Amino acid sequence: MTAGERDKARWVRGMFGRIANRYDLLNHLLSFNLDKRWRARTVKSLSEVLARPEARVLDLCCGTGDVLLALENHGARVLGSDFCHPMLLEARRKGSNSSLFEADALTLPLKSDSLDLITCAFGFRNLANYEKGLKELQRVLKPGGTAAILEFSQPTNRLFGALYRFFSVQVLPWVGGLVSGSHDAYSYLPESIRTFPGAEDLASRMQAAGFKQVRFERMTGGAVALHLGQK
Repeated sequence: MTAGERDKARWVRGMFGRIANRYDLLNHLLSFNLDKRWRARTVKSLSEVLARPEARVLDLCCGTGDVLLALENHGARVLGSDFCHPMLLEARRKGSNSSLFEADALTLPLKSDSLDLITCAFGFRNLANYEKGLKELQRVLKPGGTAAILEFSQPTNRLFGALYRFFSVQVLPWVGGLVSGSHDAYSYLPESIRTFPGAEDLASRMQAAGFKQVRFERMTGGAVALHLGQK
């Protein structure tokens, strides 16, 4: 990891630590509760993998554990990982029974070819290096294993896109800063979305990293996209 990547990771970790206790409230408030639907749709799309009794699953960048808990409800053997300790404490407080561990997504303390499924909901864009992150997913997945990345994206409709950008730049930092007490965190959010690869670009990067059968599904006018790929 370069010095710049280490600095970014350190700042992002500290920022999420400061807002961990308000993270869920603001996610629901600022998405008009659509975030619950996006996560539920993601987990539903993975039902075939989750139905396997022997499936080993990792929820990467698990945050406060919303996807983690949904995966647990399917009976899968789930691990939860995040590089921000206060987020893991919130996941445990919410009742997660999974094995939780603190780790950087670029250097996971897991064996190669050990997982059937990796989910990553709204955390991938915070990685210091996307290509290294994809290569690490490739490393720990079994052959035939699935990676599911749910992330913010860019709306396809021009009018909706303009409204989306206005909300992200003008409203989100103000409300998020007011409720969380951390204006910088909710100024970072729209900037991280703006600079994150679009749906087609992320699909291309997954293919370049070695993923096969890469596909994506846009949600809410393209504001969010779910990418799936197999090792």
